[in-house]
Amino acid sequence: MPTYIYAITDAGHPLPLDDLHGVGDPPSALRTVRTDRLAAVVSDAPPGLRAKRRDVMAHQTVLEALMAAGATLPMRFGLVGPGDDEVVAALEQEADGYRERLAELDGQVEYNLKAGRDEDDLLREIMIESDEIRQLNERARAQGSHDDRLALGELVAREVSARHAREAEDVAVRLSDVATRSSSTDPAPEQFLNLSFLVPRAETEAFVEAVRREAEERGDAYAYTLTGPLPPYSFV
Repeated sequence: MPTYIYAITDAGHPLPLDDLHGVGDPPSALRTVRTDRLAAVVSDAPPGLRAKRRDVMAHQTVLEALMAAGATLPMRFGLVGPGDDEVVAALEQEADGYRERLAELDGQVEYNLKAGRDEDDLLREIMIESDEIRQLNERARAQGSHDDRLALGELVAREVSARHAREAEDVAVRLSDVATRSSSTDPAPEQFLNLSFLVPRAETEAFVEAVRREAEERGDAYAYTLTGPLPPYSFV
């Protein structure tokens, strides 16, 4: 039977699983597979598993219990291996890399920050600051030329993209002092930033306060969404 994988830990990591259950309906029983250096918390993989709230919460609860007891490599929801023997083989083959990553993530959590900017606010700024775009806009409005409108659209799109990239880099740099690492993901179309931060658990209040200050300084035209603390999925 396929094996559902929740997390990897050091072999000596406490595994407080007695009051927990795995994914599936009825809930699957949790178990561990081990090598001499590592352990993986697993269960049978139920057929047709989908990301229902019940199962996502069961997965998350297992990770939270493990992380509270020490360094844990969290697997994303839905990770399934062919069977226990194959999981053991993977633990043995990648033992050095897994143990190195466990040491890196010890005492760390993840925060995800998404940010967007009001489009009208950005376009007004571009029109004020770019003589080329402002002049092309005036000519397109006065003459109604299709070529001018097309050129204007392309130029504005490039400028929006460039400014989004600069703002994303600026936010990342400004928050880097209160985070261990960051990992970027392509943002949604209405956003310019989708960045995950690895943060020492002892520094979470300082990190949240830094994000709050950053959002206040940017002003009402910006929308910031901070999610966490989370298992450090983005850094496994």
